[in-house]
Amino acid sequence: MGTIVFIGLFILATAAGMCWIHLLNAQHDARIAAHHFSDPLPRPPGLPDDTGRRAHRTDAGG
Repeated sequence: MGTIVFIGLFILATAAGMCWIHLLNAQHDARIAAHHFSDPLPRPPGLPDDTGRRAHRTDAGG
């Protein structure tokens, strides 16, 4: 009988932990989504234009 109670409490504690972790992850994702990153710093004078892969990136994603 004690084993059955232990297994039941173990499953209940595991489910509660999973729900708590899921809630914390959702709060963390919302905090990241709400954070507004600053604009990039301007390029110092005298450096060539960026012709790397990032320069050809579009807003469409891809």
